[in-house]
Amino acid sequence: MRNIILIGMPGVGKSTIGVVLAKKLGFSFVDSDLLIQEREGRLLHTIIEEEGLDGFNCIENEVNASIERENSVIATGGSAVYGTEAMKHLKEIGLVIYLELPYKELVNRLGNLEERGVSMKKNQTLEDLMAERRPLYEKYADITIDCYEKQIREIVAEIADKIAKE
Repeated sequence: MRNIILIGMPGVGKSTIGVVLAKKLGFSFVDSDLLIQEREGRLLHTIIEEEGLDGFNCIENEVNASIERENSVIATGGSAVYGTEAMKHLKEIGLVIYLELPYKELVNRLGNLEERGVSMKKNQTLEDLMAERRPLYEKYADITIDCYEKQIREIVAEIADKIAKE
């Protein structure tokens, strides 16, 4: 089987769900945010502070476009969908799954957005960011999973079931 690529807003649970899904499928797990930090030798929020959003998005696009894995669950950063080359590459090497949550639930889950390294424009609200990204998530998704009011094991089971049908 090829890779499973998880996309969605920060706080939706891509990394947490990804680890559990990888264990269930017997796959490796890759967190693209960690690959970025490893390559750059800096935390995400530091990269954003020092390079600006455009610089960060460029770095993220390069890193995601260079991922070469097989039988892996790859959790991307929430802004991965801004990278056209990266998303084209990820769709070629795997099945893209959009993990979706309503705005109010995301607000409850997210702490300090700056500390998380969320790629946002100055004066942009989380609601604005969600409205901007949702069409991109929907564009690239092969499968959409509604994660609202579901336990991790339920989401993982639903993903595994849908993957089996692909």
